[in-house]
Amino acid sequence: MDRSQKADAVAELNRTFNEVGVVVVTRNLGMTVKQSTDLRNKMRAAGASYKVSKNKLAKIAAEGTDYAVLADLLTGPTALATSADPVAAAKIAVEFSKTNDKLEIVGGAMGAQLLDAEGVKALATLPSLDELRGKIVGLIVAPATKLAILTQAPAAQIARVLSAYAEKEAA
Repeated sequence: MDRSQKADAVAELNRTFNEVGVVVVTRNLGMTVKQSTDLRNKMRAAGASYKVSKNKLAKIAAEGTDYAVLADLLTGPTALATSADPVAAAKIAVEFSKTNDKLEIVGGAMGAQLLDAEGVKALATLPSLDELRGKIVGLIVAPATKLAILTQAPAAQIARVLSAYAEKEAA
């Protein structure tokens, strides 16, 4: 990697650090190409990315961002999982590490908040941003639905009573 390629890599990582909501640091301990590709595909499907980066370049790129706290975690064969959704990257990385012992969760950060491996696992158990939005919409719509049912119920009851009287008089 020559000097200009390193500068480009640092600029790209810096841009990524400024745009994402979470960074998960993982350690690769001999993953095969197929396993790595599978992990990248799962990340991409969830709106996250997974990138192997040189630790020194990642440390330089993190300087001046909220993710500068990651510097101590960047030792050994590491990779960075990132996503704008604060849960997506953590969820996929933790799920993949459960089925593959060659991927280890080292830690991560959510903005300037440093997370250890247990913190990342706890973050992975939270619902995603889309799931939370769905729950909020459901909570907002539920009272309106109940109100519509309640306003229709008296009219239906009156109609049944009038129908019963009409049947009684007809008989």
